[in-house]
Amino acid sequence: MTANDRPSTDTTETVDLGDEVYAIDTRMAGCPGITSSYLIRAEKPCLVEVGAAGSAPLLRDRVAALGVAPEDLATVAVTHIHLDHAGGTGDIAAMFPNATIVVHENGARHLAQPERLIRSARQVFGAAFDTLFGDLVPTDPARIQAVGERGSIDLGGGRELATHFTPGHAKHHIGLVDSQNGDLYVGDALGIYDARTGEVHPATPPPDFDLDAARATFDLLSDIAPRRLMFSHFAASRDTGRLLDLAREELHHWVETVREAHSGPGDLDHAVALVRERVTSRYQEPAEPADERTREVLDILSGPEPNTAGIWHWLDRLAAQQRAERDGDVRQ
Repeated sequence: MTANDRPSTDTTETVDLGDEVYAIDTRMAGCPGITSSYLIRAEKPCLVEVGAAGSAPLLRDRVAALGVAPEDLATVAVTHIHLDHAGGTGDIAAMFPNATIVVHENGARHLAQPERLIRSARQVFGAAFDTLFGDLVPTDPARIQAVGERGSIDLGGGRELATHFTPGHAKHHIGLVDSQNGDLYVGDALGIYDARTGEVHPATPPPDFDLDAARATFDLLSDIAPRRLMFSHFAASRDTGRLLDLAREELHHWVETVREAHSGPGDLDHAVALVRERVTSRYQEPAEPADERTREVLDILSGPEPNTAGIWHWLDRLAAQQRAERDGDVRQ
């Protein structure tokens, strides 16, 4: 029996959000409050996000406790293929044998053949990889439904999830809108939400961050005018207008701070220090802070270092593109 097969003994509460929607804390790396999965217990039940591979037994048990039998789960949708969101897809697909796996077309092949994804993640996370994510299991390609700019997931009874391509954080990112209640599952498109302080912080890790794409995604999500924002990190909020505006403002602060460092003589370490001094120092400390291990995991996933590196990488790409365009103009 592998670690991914062992029954869960965790007793975390599942949160009933109404409309047959339930938030399940995936307890990533054993820590609370990092990644949320959502079960929509509709006529054709759907699970949005699965978390890391190590969370699969817990998620299986929570779904069973909500009365959905393994053979009855109709769909599993992942907003993107980063391992804190989709690392457990292969395990969950095996546990729920009739579920269709919905993912953006840019990420579909990596679920079926995760070797490249694993190599890349191991390079980024090093020795922490196994503790954070667990073993990745390939997903049967026949089970995968790839969606593009738009798509739809049938929840039964006239209810559906409309999928929208929402790049910026990643080039394989989708958002999902519930036709019955206007809930918008945002993945990491708007960043990391802290319900304790009401703040949202950007999520801009390498290699895919793109500011123009992120701005277009913000416009799209604002036009959708959701009733609730269902954050993967972490929890749901009805404070949609303020959080959409705040996500845009915070991303601007981060990008302009890193841009200043990038245009000067400093290096990436200088940019990280500048972000800590001017940006993250503004964030509130919650009345009940997360434990040290949870803060450590969140920092690894989306703290100043990875977020600054993602913006820096985007600025490098932008500068290279501008040089290429100038060189082309000179040759002409």
